Order: sequence, then C-alpha cells, then structure tokens
Amino acid sequence: MKTFIYESQPSRTVFGEGTINEINKEVQLLGMQNALVISTPGKNGMELAIKVASLLGEVCQSVYPKAIQHVPIETVTEAIEYVKMNRIDGLIAIGGGSPIGLAKAIALETKLPILAVPTTYAGSEMTPVWGITENGVKKTGTNPGVKPKTIIYDPALTTTIPAMLSVTSGVNSIAHCVEGLYSETANPITSLLAEEGIKSFVKSLPKIVENPSDLSARSDAFYGAWLGGTVLGTVGMALHHKLCHTLGGSFKLPHAETHTVVLPYAIAYNAEYTPDAIAALSRALNSDRQDVAGTLFDLIQSLGGPVSLESIGFKQEDIEKAADLTTKNSYYNPRPVEQEAIIDLLKNAYYGRRPEPIKNRG
Repeated sequence: MKTFIYESQPSRTVFGEGTINEINKEVQLLGMQNALVISTPGKNGMELAIKVASLLGEVCQSVYPKAIQHVPIETVTEAIEYVKMNRIDGLIAIGGGSPIGLAKAIALETKLPILAVPTTYAGSEMTPVWGITENGVKKTGTNPGVKPKTIIYDPALTTTIPAMLSVTSGVNSIAHCVEGLYSETANPITSLLAEEGIKSFVKSLPKIVENPSDLSARSDAFYGAWLGGTVLGTVGMALHHKLCHTLGGSFKLPHAETHTVVLPYAIAYNAEYTPDAIAALSRALNSDRQDVAGTLFDLIQSLGGPVSLESIGFKQEDIEKAADLTTKNSYYNPRPVEQEAIIDLLKNAYYGRRPEPIKNRG
C-alpha cells in the first residue's frame, strides 16, 4: 500500500427522520443566542426557513432569504453588513449549495459558526471549501473555519424537493466521489468512501424518481451526500470541477445541472489515465470497465436528467472561450489539460453525444 495522509476535520452529524426537531439543542451546544437563518428566496426555501425559525423561537434573530447560485460578491457584501449591523452570533443555512455557500462566505470574514440543514445532495455542508463569484469568475478556496460545525440530515425535509433536483444534486455528489477516486491526494480511506457514495446514489436515485416520498431512498441518498461531501472536503478535485466552476461562474449555468451534464465527459476524458478509478466506478455502476462513462450517461438519461450543455442554456459560440478559461491556469488532472482536447470535450457535451467506450477509440 502506498504512503498516504488522511486528515479528518471535526464536525457533528445528526442523521435521521425527525432530527430537525433537535435543532434547538444543537444551537445551544454551539452557543448561539442571536442566530440568522439563511435560505433561498423561493417558496420551498422560505417555508423550511420559517419552520426552522419557529423551532428556534427567540434564538432566531430573523430569516435572510437572499442566497443565490454561485455566491455573487455583491450578495456576500450585503449579507456581511446585515450580520454586523444586527450582531448575529451564528448562521443556520437551510437548503442546498446556495445558502450553505453564502453562510460560508460570511463565515470567511466574520468567523461565525455555521449549522447546516441540507435539503439537497450536493454535500457542500461537509467541506471547508468556499466559492465566491466576482466579475464573472468563480474563485474557490479552503478554510477550516467555514466548514459547518453541525449538520442535521433529516430526510423528511427532502420529500417536497422535485425529483429532478434530487437527480442533479445527487449526480453532483457522485462527481465529488469520482474525482476523489483519481485525486492527486487520493488515499484508501477516501476511495472506499467514494465508491460507497456512488453505490448509494445508484441505488437511491431511481427509487426517488419513481416515488419522491420514499423516505428509505431519501435516507440512502443523504448517506451518499455525506460520503461525497466528506470526500470533497478531504482530497483535491480536478478537471471536472474546474470545468463546472468555469461554466457556472463565467456563463451563469445552473450549478447541479452543469455537474450532471459534464461528469460523463470528464470521466471519458480521464479514463485511460485512471485505471484504478475506472475499476472502482465499474463496480459501483455495475458496468463494463470500458464503458463506465457511457453507463453513467445512460443512467442520467434514464432518470430524466440533462445530458447536453445546450439543454441547460450554454451557447455553442462560447465553447472556445470556456476551453480557454479552463486551461488558463495550471492545476492537477491525471491527463494533461490541453485546449483542443477540452474543445472536443465541450463539443460532445454541448450536443449530448454518448461517450464512446474506451476500446472503440482510435
């Protein structure tokens, strides 16, 4: 076995149906007395935020429903001013990556503790990774201080989330697992977590699409989200995440849908350079090793998920610009990141062409 370093970052996980009712106890453990509940402005986000505020009573200062995708710097600046003006001493983020991302951006400057109540499967709640978009470019970094101190996973909160959002956020989490398998800092522990995370989603997502109220399937998906988020928070990522940050931050594509479209093509791009990762993916997807990218593409398509960049609003004339931005700064990837190859990847993703099996390539 190769030499490796595994660093576990502390957090408290409260998992199970009905655990949202324990939030007052968890807030007290964190010492919060004047907390801000952060959500998105949509109906589902607001309803859950109001429910949490009601459970908190006097501990909740107010609900702040202004979280939006990709965490624009303008939103962050406004939120920090609100937090300081109202002497907020803790942040409670409820929803998906947008409210959790905004809470992290606030904590980056204020050092306030975060309690996260995720309702999607992206896994951001398990990581010290933050991201802020400024001037059309999404900048990311890591800071242990932005990782939520406590996470409450209550599958009952996810049954009203549309099945399609469940699919795209689930594939987003699968992407964390996939890139964790061939990460520069991969190790046997995270690889085990990653493979198990993929299996959890392969098992749960078809059941959720069939019956969005299936709490057993929702629990399995949350377990996969916890695993994928743990992987994301422990090891470095590669081409897939760079591409998705470029497409989301610079071209304003929806976050989870972008991950869903790009993942099979990123796997295909790296496949011949990552035999161990492909073997693990083959086991998790119950697929032929030569066709794991195509098998995942088929699974996404069967679940009704998006498989082309065109379908989620990307413009063909932006392919070369996106490739240029993706290759602009060097970063780790198992296969060299070359502009012409990235253009080909983006063209295939734009049209939604099923990735070819490895053995059929010239």
